[in-house]
Amino acid sequence: MPGASSMNTIRSGPFVSVVTPFYNTAAYLDECIRSVLAQTHEDFEYLLVDNCSTDSSRDIAAAHAARDSRIRLLTNPSHLSQVDNYNQALKQISDQSLYVKIVQADDWIFPDCLRLMTQVASLSPRIGMVSSYSLRGTQLGGGGIPVEQKVISGIEVCRQQLLQGRFFFGSPTTVMYRADIVRGRSPFYSINRHHEDTEAAYEIMLEHDLGFAHQVLSFRRVDELSITGQRQSYFPWILDRLVVLRRYGPSVLSEVEYSTLWRDHWHRYHEFIFRSLLGRRGRDFWAYHAKGLSPLGLSISWPLVGWTGALAALDALGNPKATVEQFIGRIRSRRREAGSRNPASALESEFGSSD
Repeated sequence: MPGASSMNTIRSGPFVSVVTPFYNTAAYLDECIRSVLAQTHEDFEYLLVDNCSTDSSRDIAAAHAARDSRIRLLTNPSHLSQVDNYNQALKQISDQSLYVKIVQADDWIFPDCLRLMTQVASLSPRIGMVSSYSLRGTQLGGGGIPVEQKVISGIEVCRQQLLQGRFFFGSPTTVMYRADIVRGRSPFYSINRHHEDTEAAYEIMLEHDLGFAHQVLSFRRVDELSITGQRQSYFPWILDRLVVLRRYGPSVLSEVEYSTLWRDHWHRYHEFIFRSLLGRRGRDFWAYHAKGLSPLGLSISWPLVGWTGALAALDALGNPKATVEQFIGRIRSRRREAGSRNPASALESEFGSSD
């Protein structure tokens, strides 16, 4: 049970449940915890949920819990999948919390994160989720909302993301949820989805508005050991756009907008698959994309892959100068990838990031 009985003190502001599920993240966990405990908004509980770590993660969490009474350290009876772990952690929030802020164990938040997000959340009862600018490594994410606008219609958010390629949700570390919405979704993150957090955000936006704080309030790690970094070699955003368009496009776009956008994205996805064939991706890459398409009743269209390949070959024959220049550009991009150790950069530059 959530520790609601211990939460009967007088509140100085909106009470927030901050949640960090963790598993073998000893390299980053201390920095994550310290960033939460350094918040200028002090009225929160902090749930640290250990998913049966085998490194020193639990010791790090226990040391902080011994020094700060706002921390509740919990341990799962057995190891869970990542999504199940997050869902189980969210079930433990206090019944007195008004908002819920996930901080992933390999990320951290800036000191004013809770204070500014709760201020924005209080602007309208229709706000179901608050986001902000974020740093993903060294890249700024979340731009596109006019600085004077702090509340935006959820439907409009979905439309801008689908039609214009913007992305205001970031990751679980980027956003804050209204607690009654978290309690009302069971499970909060649907199982067997491509990007569970992104799809949860779309579903919330179909019924609520988005609050936006125009400050950089979170940092998302993207190195190879981080949660985000481990997915980068699969180039997840190109598949992510297909998934969210298929699931939520019909609800927020006109029939013409949806059909035009779907046709364009489906073709571009198969261009990407053709290039991936040339890049000799491994089995994990193909399994990842097959798994992402499967819940939609879709699979890679190999005739379309062949067609896009044939068109690329004809284009190369018809315009050899441009083809050589494009080839040189790709070599340079790959060298930049190797230097930054970010295998996603070249395709992200071409297709656009989901951030």
